[in-house]
Amino acid sequence: MPASATKSPRIAVLADSDTRWKWGALTARRIAPAAAGIRLDGYLLRGRATPTPRQLAETGVTADSLREVTGAEFLRAMTAESYDILVLALVGGGVQAMLHGLRNAWGGGPRPVVVTGYVGVVYEKLADGLLLRHGADLVLANSAQDADRFRAVYEGVGADAGAVTEVALPFLGGEAYTGERAPFTVTFAAQPSVPENRTDRTYLLERLIGHARRHPEREVLLKLRSKPGEHTTHIEELPYQKLVRGRALPANLRLVYGHMGEVLDRTDLLVTVSSTAALESLHRSIPTAVLTDLGVREALGNHHFLGSGCLTSWDRLDAGHRPEPDPVWLARQGVAAGDGSYAGAFDAARARIGALLERSGALPRLDPYYTPETAPGYLPGILARHHLGPDGAPLPGSPATRAEAGPVRQIVRRAARGAYRHGVQRVAPVIRRMGEL
Repeated sequence: MPASATKSPRIAVLADSDTRWKWGALTARRIAPAAAGIRLDGYLLRGRATPTPRQLAETGVTADSLREVTGAEFLRAMTAESYDILVLALVGGGVQAMLHGLRNAWGGGPRPVVVTGYVGVVYEKLADGLLLRHGADLVLANSAQDADRFRAVYEGVGADAGAVTEVALPFLGGEAYTGERAPFTVTFAAQPSVPENRTDRTYLLERLIGHARRHPEREVLLKLRSKPGEHTTHIEELPYQKLVRGRALPANLRLVYGHMGEVLDRTDLLVTVSSTAALESLHRSIPTAVLTDLGVREALGNHHFLGSGCLTSWDRLDAGHRPEPDPVWLARQGVAAGDGSYAGAFDAARARIGALLERSGALPRLDPYYTPETAPGYLPGILARHHLGPDGAPLPGSPATRAEAGPVRQIVRRAARGAYRHGVQRVAPVIRRMGEL
């Protein structure tokens, strides 16, 4: 239900990983009609990627309240609390399940404005992910290029494309790069699942080590996303911390964690395969290299950078090359790079939300494209994974009807999650290698 218009806006964010929590919370603050005075309540969807306290602290994003919930518990909270805006910062299937669950819970009564989108570059499952997000009042596109692609997908299946709203990545910012520092610092932004296999990840590590040895005057940083046992938006079965064990690393190469913005504060060259960190770097005019060593492939996501001027190889970087980004490509990607346009990137979203909040009467019922009629072989499975029936109602025995977990149950949950993560990172790879014998 919506909060009173006379009070400070109340916003809820439901996220399923550290990265999506950061995106959702920062987006919420940027799209709020009022620049100050909002109340932000965070809900973390319980699952394999539920962030740890360390991961949450590293995002640098805070909330007035933050708690872990199941999908059914969240739906119960949304009928008990009054919000003006709800941001669904979830994987596509999670968004779709919550849209149907909320449609059932709210019916045709008062409700908040529902917003969703993507945490970064959309380089795979474009149609699948977009149709799973259809039904929200606003589907945010991080660039003009994405907005055009999103509308084309919706219009191509006969779905309403009016929810697509162009914005920008909410975490861009920081001081613009002004020139080389001492020492010159090269940062490699690692990704949890790109590339996936041991051979390719080992190759990248060896090239990074080789670059550090060739340039002892430089500081070389391996920026890691998570510590072993933690999960992010994507599963990381072969963390670089594991791959470096037993290797003699050059004195000028270090593994670092922390907020990406703080690492970029001391970076002179950002190197990655396809991390969203490249867009953060480009936004600050830091020289940025997107590697072609493993090919330019959809599976790697570096095809997104075609035309950017940033595609290059370790051989060229070892020789001193620094890519020059194409300004037209930057503009199409919503990367301001010092032109001042970023300040107004969220104006359209704020205006649309303001208009929806000011309209008389309740907002119309949520209306996702996928229904039991349009996708009878697909939608029920998505809903069932979140303990919801075909109509979006919680299934019998779901946590919506059970008491909140006590201290003992919470300890058991944390232990079970740790065991799962251990299995993914330690046991599963061993079983696969045994299967290849």
